[in-house]
Amino acid sequence: MDTNAIHKAVKDWPTAFLKKAKVITHWGFIPLIIIIGMRSEPRPHISQLLSPM
Repeated sequence: MDTNAIHKAVKDWPTAFLKKAKVITHWGFIPLIIIIGMRSEPRPHISQLLSPM
């Protein structure tokens, strides 16, 4: 394999990883908070977690 191609792949890896991590964080944050809330005591109903009051 060409060393230049390997160098480019290693150089581009962090950028690709961070792009995917950003998407996962963006779409996973609210569901994570809801799951954590559902496991707390006393156990709330989903409507209590989603309502503003």
